[in-house]
Amino acid sequence: MAEQRKSAVAIASLWVWCIPLIPLGLALALYFGGLQTSTFLFINRYTQMLPDTLWAWFTFLGNGWGIFAICFPLLLLSPRLLSAGLFASLLGGLVSLLIKSSLQMPRPASVLSLGDFYIVGEPLLYRAMPSGHTITAFAVIAGIYFASDRLKRSSLWWVFVVAGLAGLSRNALGAHWLTDVLVGSAIGIWSGMLGAILANLIPDTQLSPNKIGPRLLALGGLGAIYVLLTQTLDSPLNQSLQYACVVLVSITLALFIKAQKPKAI
Repeated sequence: MAEQRKSAVAIASLWVWCIPLIPLGLALALYFGGLQTSTFLFINRYTQMLPDTLWAWFTFLGNGWGIFAICFPLLLLSPRLLSAGLFASLLGGLVSLLIKSSLQMPRPASVLSLGDFYIVGEPLLYRAMPSGHTITAFAVIAGIYFASDRLKRSSLWWVFVVAGLAGLSRNALGAHWLTDVLVGSAIGIWSGMLGAILANLIPDTQLSPNKIGPRLLALGGLGAIYVLLTQTLDSPLNQSLQYACVVLVSITLALFIKAQKPKAI
C-alpha cells in the first residue's frame, strides 16, 4: 500500500502538475482580452434556466464546513482521503486569503449595474480574485482524488465535474467573474495534489478509529454540527441541505463511537 502511494505521488509529479495551467491560461486570456464582463454576463444569464436552489447547493460544496460535512463519512470509509481533503482545503484557503488581500479586485456588483445581471443574496463588492468557494471545492475533491489508489481514479473523474459546477454557481449567483473561477480551480487542484502528498505521509497504523488523528477529525464533525445548526451558510436556500448534513455527520459520529469499542474475541 505504501509503495502504491509513493508511485501515485511520483506519477502526479511528472505531468499532472501542468494541468492547472490550462484554466489559469484561459483566465489570463479572458482578462487581458477584455472578455471578462461578456463571459460573466453570458453564463449569468443562461444559468438562470436552472433554479436558484440548485446553484445555492452547488455553492455549498465550496463552503469549507459544507463540503467537510458532505465528505465526513470518509472518516469511517477512508480517513486518509478525508485528511487529504482537509489538508488541501487549508492550503487553498491560505493561498486564497493571501491573494485576495493583496489584489482586492472588484466583483461584478461593484463594476456593473445591479440591473444588468442576476444576483442572489447581498451584493459582494471586493476581494474577487480568486473565487474562494471554487478553490475549496476543487482542493477537497482533488485531494481525495489524488490520495486514492491509481487504479480507482478512473471511476472518480466525475468529481471534477461536480467541482466545476460548484465554481460555475459563483457566476450563476452573481458573486464572481469567470476568471475568478478559473484561477480558483487551478489553485484548488494544486492544493489538492499537495494535500494528497501530505495525507499519504500518514502511516496506516495512525488511521484506525482509536488513534488521535481520526479522533480529531471526529471533533471536527462536532464543530460542523454546531455551525450547520447555528449559522446560515452562504444562503437561506441551503437550510434544508444543512439539516441533511447534520443527520449525515451525526450518523457517522455514532458509528465512529461504536468503532471505538474493542471487539469481543
